[in-house]
Amino acid sequence: MTSHPAPASIVLRVGHSPDPDDAFMFHALTHGKIDTGGLKFVHQLEDIETLNQRARRGELEISAISLHAYPHLADQYALLPSGCSMGDHYGPMVVARENLTLTQLAKKRIAIPGTLTTAFLTLKLLLGDQFEYGVVPFDQILDRVEAGEYDAGLIIHEGQLTYQKQGLKLVVDLGVWWQERTGLPLPLGGNVVRRDLGPDLLVTISRLLRQSIRHALENRPEALEYAMRYGRNLDQSLADRFVGMYVNEWTVDYGPRGREAVRRLLTEGAERGFVPSLPSVDFVDDGE
Repeated sequence: MTSHPAPASIVLRVGHSPDPDDAFMFHALTHGKIDTGGLKFVHQLEDIETLNQRARRGELEISAISLHAYPHLADQYALLPSGCSMGDHYGPMVVARENLTLTQLAKKRIAIPGTLTTAFLTLKLLLGDQFEYGVVPFDQILDRVEAGEYDAGLIIHEGQLTYQKQGLKLVVDLGVWWQERTGLPLPLGGNVVRRDLGPDLLVTISRLLRQSIRHALENRPEALEYAMRYGRNLDQSLADRFVGMYVNEWTVDYGPRGREAVRRLLTEGAERGFVPSLPSVDFVDDGE
């Protein structure tokens, strides 16, 4: 579906992570592969925790966020129906230098990638909120655990495929734990758009993002070549595997089951007092 024409003077800042999956899905928008109807997209690459905090301040018109952060900014932003990262029988992992039980893990000091990441929310749903942790940039967690600065690390992004190279052991895959417990995939990240742009522009943005994701999936080699620039320690095979984990049919649209997973995660988080309660979890309706 083509986008509605828009004034060329409209500039939209898009925040997303410098990671292969985000780079892959935004490739078409970044490189002018689709007709934006006059809208200009300016891409701002930040780690996900920085994007969460910027969205809380309402700084960006469009942003990738952790779904854990959404209840903190739902008054300013609406969820887009595409662009999600969904862990279907996989997700963020906790790794350590030695084999640990969950009881032992709860007594350890854990490096986490940010307090608003969905990985951290899911870990709290598993362990409660009494464990000791420290916030570490996501791309330093494996090194800091290997060096003994932390007993364990909560890893996201491509670290899920490379941790064994550093002699670390898997303690728990939170995506597996969540799926076994709920029967649902673990919704990790999504894209949001600022509500004050108005309903017409929200719909246009939603359709354009969906087109960008579809373009990447339909032109995989080209989009993957671009995404490889952001694949730290990943060869082409691993980068392709990682992109496939987080850019797929779930990313084109959450679908009913994906929406149910988001609501379940945020409802449980609110019931435990980990996130603010929301009256509802609404998505932009772009008619697709």
